[in-house]
Amino acid sequence: MHEIEKLVRENIRSLSPYSTARDEYQGTPGVFLDANENPFPGELGFNRYPDPRQKALKARVSALKGLPVENIFLGNGSDEAIDLMYRIFCTPGQDNALVIAPSYGMYTVAADINDVRVRSIHLGPDFSLPVDAIRIATDKHTKLLFLCSPNNPSGNAFSPETLLSLTENFPGIVVLDEAYADFSARGSLRTKVLRYRNLVVLQTFSKAYGMAGIRLGMAFADSYVIELMNRVKYPYNISQPAQDMALEALAYTPEEEVAVIIRERTRLAGALPAFRFVRKVWPSDANFLLVRVDDADALYNFLLERGIIVRNRSRIKGCEKCLRITVGTPEENDKLLNALSDYEKSHLRRP
Repeated sequence: MHEIEKLVRENIRSLSPYSTARDEYQGTPGVFLDANENPFPGELGFNRYPDPRQKALKARVSALKGLPVENIFLGNGSDEAIDLMYRIFCTPGQDNALVIAPSYGMYTVAADINDVRVRSIHLGPDFSLPVDAIRIATDKHTKLLFLCSPNNPSGNAFSPETLLSLTENFPGIVVLDEAYADFSARGSLRTKVLRYRNLVVLQTFSKAYGMAGIRLGMAFADSYVIELMNRVKYPYNISQPAQDMALEALAYTPEEEVAVIIRERTRLAGALPAFRFVRKVWPSDANFLLVRVDDADALYNFLLERGIIVRNRSRIKGCEKCLRITVGTPEENDKLLNALSDYEKSHLRRP
């Protein structure tokens, strides 16, 4: 069993967090005279600070995800949880983190902000997970390992057995980003945080739940790790409108929309190879496809001119000449395919 306490920065272990009166009071408040707010609600009714512990929303998330409230953290997007991992576990200028590549860029950006050295572990040519390379790159100052499954931008999900084996043998904290897990048949490992104290699983409302605009992420972890995250986070990190909208969104599950996206993903994956400029379409467990083409810059700019925005990933090692295409609605995907047909007619000569 990992001794998580020894991984935590000493100043964080001894940190006295900012505490509000509403954190300390357990009853039902009637008169709010503690936070120097404007007592008049105005037209919008947001004159009060939001619940700093998001109790109602966490209770709903707990029921939905099958984990106790004490194992749940809610952040301003998953990016807040990523940043907190560095601030809690990594001593600036001393510790390092392992990040697979190519993957989500914020793992490295957050490391740079926190003055933590990153060791990039490049995925195999087929985007497989190089377990031996991870082991070799780990030393006594390695505190974090970031894994994204399904991975962004490659779209592939890693074997649960491999992920759990890595977690069991890694001496630091394994952060498993499951932003796209709802689109994968492999499912989620979030309940494994009850067994593996060094596992932190990230999920989001931005993808399957269609709530990217409210910037709300979830982290599931050992209760001690969650306690540390609550200790270090800003006091009112989730706005009241975000909490209210998330509660409303969780009144239903996005199963129908997810099914449509998966069906459209299959349709696009089957249609794209027919274009002569498409060289490879990787299998995907996410809501996007990584596509290698003859001239990524030219195609990207052509689509922009048509009002279709995709992501040019061609300058990333391992993704040369690649575009990442998010699966849209059936109508949006039709527009994409029509634009690609026009590109083929106007840019490629028949042999």
